[in-house]
Amino acid sequence: MTNPTATLLISCPDQRGLVAKIANFIYANGGNIIHADQHTDFAAGLFLTRIEWQLNGFNLPRELIAPAFNAIAQPLNAKWEIRFSDTVPRIAIWVSRQDHCLFDLIWRQRAKEFIAEIPLVISNHPNLKVVAEQFGIDYQHVNITKDNKLEQEAQQLKLLQSYKIDLVVLAKYMQIISADFIAKFPKIINIHHSFLPAFVGANPYHQAFERGVKIIGATAHYATADLDAGPIIEQDVVRVSHRDEVDDLVRKGKDLERVVLARAVRLHLHNRVLVYGNRTVVFE
Repeated sequence: MTNPTATLLISCPDQRGLVAKIANFIYANGGNIIHADQHTDFAAGLFLTRIEWQLNGFNLPRELIAPAFNAIAQPLNAKWEIRFSDTVPRIAIWVSRQDHCLFDLIWRQRAKEFIAEIPLVISNHPNLKVVAEQFGIDYQHVNITKDNKLEQEAQQLKLLQSYKIDLVVLAKYMQIISADFIAKFPKIINIHHSFLPAFVGANPYHQAFERGVKIIGATAHYATADLDAGPIIEQDVVRVSHRDEVDDLVRKGKDLERVVLARAVRLHLHNRVLVYGNRTVVFE
């Protein structure tokens, strides 16, 4: 990347002068702001912002930006993180037996729709090993049962550390991840095959069919200890009718799942998602 950028994602109690203070930090150090967006949640009393600037010509070396900005952030009681556009994240995709989201993410990564490496696929079944291998991706089969769950999750965590993974994408991984695992590795995006909070848990298309809904949806969210209740990144819907059977809902739903998950992963990798509480601000 010939012109890398830095991005700050910030949330803090709302007060006067915040935009000026943050922008002045960048200006005073020779930075050129190329994107800036903000949102105020009046109910929560929070100010949230995303600000991106060019690193070429910026006076501070990268390793000093965070400690320098922290001197400003602390008096504001701010939560913040800084990311650099030329840092290439490493993704582990977790799957079970369904392959549609796995194929889609690999294709989009190969087409450079988002910049990331996919060195690892983890599954609780051996079925999709051939998919990973045809793209030169390591495939680890970690069989999980109710009796060995904690032991196998420890093995999964070791794999993530060994492969230096930054983000886990649950691409139809049909297992519940423990709260302990999520506490140790919180950067996890899940795709759920319904328009949450409707039809939580298993078999949502069957639930939707029985309910006679006129739209079905898909939701990509960050995984938390509460099942299918994490901060939502992206959602979409498609219309269905009384003529549709469960198989039709599944087919239409899979199309949505691909798109919604890809959008969520791209937004995360482009540093456009700011989580606060159990909500998100997505800066388009």
